[in-house]
Amino acid sequence: MNSQPSSAASSSSAQPEKKPAGNPMKAILALPILRPIATFAAILVIWELSTIVFEIPSFLLPAPTRILTGFDAVEFSRWIEHIWATLRVALYGYITAIVIALPLAIVLSRSKVVSDCLYPLLVVIQSTPVVAVAPIIIVVLGSGDAPRIVITFLITFFPLVVSMTTGLMATPPELIELSRSLRAPVSRELSQIRIPYAIPYIFSGLKISITLSIIGAVVAEFVAAEKGIGYFIQFSTSYFKIPQAWAGLFLLVLISLLLFQIISAIQKQFFPWSLPKDNN
Repeated sequence: MNSQPSSAASSSSAQPEKKPAGNPMKAILALPILRPIATFAAILVIWELSTIVFEIPSFLLPAPTRILTGFDAVEFSRWIEHIWATLRVALYGYITAIVIALPLAIVLSRSKVVSDCLYPLLVVIQSTPVVAVAPIIIVVLGSGDAPRIVITFLITFFPLVVSMTTGLMATPPELIELSRSLRAPVSRELSQIRIPYAIPYIFSGLKISITLSIIGAVVAEFVAAEKGIGYFIQFSTSYFKIPQAWAGLFLLVLISLLLFQIISAIQKQFFPWSLPKDNN
């Protein structure tokens, strides 16, 4: 007599419970890769609506849809030409800064005398406004890529030296004493102890400087250039082509983000142990 109710109860309990539908916004924000995209999309929507509601003139702040017309107003080949001119100068200056900063950081971390002599000079160079020095550099070096590379180098060099020197000096002293007690050569001490400990600091400097390299290239193009996104922005604003200028600015932001992500990907691929545990 009791078998039917019990079987019905067991069959009803065996049915899977229906989960309530989740919030799609929470599902989007749960994925880390979608968070910046969602934030950027929200900013664009607010931007577009603000220009419509407050009737902001396009020569003051064009709407994102008007900026898209700025992209269409310039031929694709011209965009590639300007992008390559800026990117070439930025990368040359950035690589030059790395090549000079790393040996200098090794010297500064190993010699207190050299550090006391050169560090104030580096601070003076960093404190000098590059925009004020840029015309002098262009007069001395001419109007080619060389002065623009030097200007980019000056902007990116100091963060690299500071981060690399700090990382090399952050090595635990007991490990240095152990390597010296074992009579390890200086090259092995650097390659196997100091530099591995400095990798997180080095990549922090690399990430900061790669974005500064774009700024340096643009500053140099503002002073003297015939190609480049900085030159294009200055040319567009002089003729009140504001949507085109904003289009160039958007490209600069995208290039900076892309270069930053490339450096982050290199660190994650080849030095995953240098990242926080949550990012591995």
